[in-house]
Amino acid sequence: MSKTADTSRPNDSGLDPKLLEILVCPHSRGPLEYDRAAGELISRQAKLAYPIREGVPIMLVEEARELDN
Repeated sequence: MSKTADTSRPNDSGLDPKLLEILVCPHSRGPLEYDRAAGELISRQAKLAYPIREGVPIMLVEEARELDN
């Protein structure tokens, strides 16, 4: 049996790694960074943080919080 990582299964955040590769910010269309500690997807271009609830990224601008920096 092979011991390679199975990238088709959700990681400990409940998010599918392949999903994280293809998601972009709905506002800027730029890349997102995963902040595991905060449970958010960060868009540096738009200065927004999208929440992840029960393993589901909430990709609505009106649900995002503005970043301080």
